[in-house]
Amino acid sequence: MPQIGFNSKQLIAAAIFFLAGLYIATLAPSIEIAWVSGFLLLTIFLFAFEVVSVDVAAITVMVLLGLTSQLAPWMGLEKGLVNTRSLFDGFASNAVMSIIAVMIIGAGLDKTGVMSKVAAFIMRVGGSTEARIIPIISGTVGIISSFMQNVGAAALFLPVVSRISARTGLPMSRLLMPMGFTAILGGTVTMVGSSPLILLNDLILTSNKALPDAQQMQTWDLFSVTPIGLALVATGILYFVIAGRFVLPTAPGKDGTTGANTADYFRKVYGLDYNVTELLVPKESDLAGKTVDDIEKLAELKVIAIALQKGEMRIGAESLSRDVAIGSGAVIGIMAAPDVVKQFAESHGLKRRDELMVFSESLASTKAGIAELVIPPGSELIGKTPREIWMRKTYGFTMLAVHRGDRTTTVQEEMGDRPFEAGDTLVGHIQWDALARLEKDRDFVVITTEYPHEELRPHKVTWAGTFFFIALFLVLFTDTRLSVALLTGALGMILSGVLKIEEAYNAVSWKTVFLLASLIPLGLAVETSGTAKWIAESSLAVIGDMPVWVIQTAVAILATFFTLVMSNVGATVLLVPLAVNIAIGVGASPAVFALTVAIATSNSFLIPTHQVNALIMGPGGYRVPDYMRAGGIMTILFLVVSIGMLNLIF
Repeated sequence: MPQIGFNSKQLIAAAIFFLAGLYIATLAPSIEIAWVSGFLLLTIFLFAFEVVSVDVAAITVMVLLGLTSQLAPWMGLEKGLVNTRSLFDGFASNAVMSIIAVMIIGAGLDKTGVMSKVAAFIMRVGGSTEARIIPIISGTVGIISSFMQNVGAAALFLPVVSRISARTGLPMSRLLMPMGFTAILGGTVTMVGSSPLILLNDLILTSNKALPDAQQMQTWDLFSVTPIGLALVATGILYFVIAGRFVLPTAPGKDGTTGANTADYFRKVYGLDYNVTELLVPKESDLAGKTVDDIEKLAELKVIAIALQKGEMRIGAESLSRDVAIGSGAVIGIMAAPDVVKQFAESHGLKRRDELMVFSESLASTKAGIAELVIPPGSELIGKTPREIWMRKTYGFTMLAVHRGDRTTTVQEEMGDRPFEAGDTLVGHIQWDALARLEKDRDFVVITTEYPHEELRPHKVTWAGTFFFIALFLVLFTDTRLSVALLTGALGMILSGVLKIEEAYNAVSWKTVFLLASLIPLGLAVETSGTAKWIAESSLAVIGDMPVWVIQTAVAILATFFTLVMSNVGATVLLVPLAVNIAIGVGASPAVFALTVAIATSNSFLIPTHQVNALIMGPGGYRVPDYMRAGGIMTILFLVVSIGMLNLIF
């Protein structure tokens, strides 16, 4: 249960925010605007200084807004700031229901193995370094989000990033924020990439009704904003490639894994310092034509996977055994100490790879790893040797060590020819699905229980793909409400058996749902009370005599601020008419000023109120200060690039 505790820094900040609220109250034209401004300051304070978690902070503000209906007389109000009948509308909003649906669709695609293949492809192309993986992931998501809702693109790639994190050891926190920010930026590449841009032409047509013929605005074409959007996407990618190591947190998220603890455990307990390495067997190598058994007698290593030249993969039970021959051009995956690998490769003319390429998918930590088994009394294996029962071929378990009494044996010949005894602890490499089967085998007691119990359903890939494309078709080519279109795909995943209903529930980040749904009443209060209009008019009145580009920048900054505390659609509806009138007053293009507003509402990086930022917050293990550090610079870059490109092109 969250507890409220204040440190000295938070107390000082609370005092400053309180005094700022009192000052704003003296300027506000009405008591309603004064109170709503106070709630805005409270929200920013709770988010920025993490008095409680962001979802709890959002729920607190929502409840307090609801209580204003009862406290109105004591607050000097005629009625509550938000109608209690509308207080929980956020939980049924189009945005929140769309997020729930797209998380389920993403989980369905992941369950069939589609996202694993995408992750494997990205790793083959980009390797395992941040500098190469970030541009590939971010660029792909940025382009996808230019034609579909950015939160949908981000949610679909969440499983991909999770798997890449597990296989490369890169924390999720180093990969998710670049992907999320670029998904938001991708919404500016086309006029259908974000809700404000979709809405813009309708707002322009509405404004034209009040304008004389000489000032009529033309609507924007689908790709009118593409140069600006591409420049923003490129800026975001370059920003994280260049400055990512300074602004991104390094703590792994809940889905990230490095495997360090497991490796340390086996090193300390059994003296195993084994790594998985890929070796290419060239034509001239003396290993060509030898069997797995021959190879393992040459050095203290174990073969755990083979990719034959004709494309045949040998991994696991009923596939890999000691009599399999190695042909020239084959790739072998071995487990051995680093110095053994180096000497073995040099002695036999093998090409050693620094990272897994062929086996990046099948030997990933999400698919396989080192496990411990115990031979219990009564096991039918007692008295039999590993070679006799063909341990690797029969069970898919490649033995690395046997611990008996106070002694650990790791020498292959001796280990393979020693009969099993009750109480023997076996350490070896195994695929997790094979380990799950061994848990039901009475001949073993499985000690390793903390491993991914993942039930993939590749046979459901056709159903998953069908319902994904149905949802995508409804989003892109019909006027079906976004939430309905996406829920069609999500429901199809469940009804077709791609996902069980419990898995669908587990796929949803409920923290994200409560964060977004609870903030919607605040945005409603800001808009309906006149607070947003008052802030906008007051701000622009201060810079009325400035150059046009300064006024345009001020409009963009206002749109940026409003999109942090209310819906981007609400901010666009509010500011576009205001921006049009300002542009006409200073002799600028009203259409360009309107476009400035619609683009700037995507400049939402400072706090996790945007749907995409809320989505990645939990999996990435992010805190609000992480967004403020990385998002602060991104916000400035967005303003500079967008205003610069708008003035350069238009």
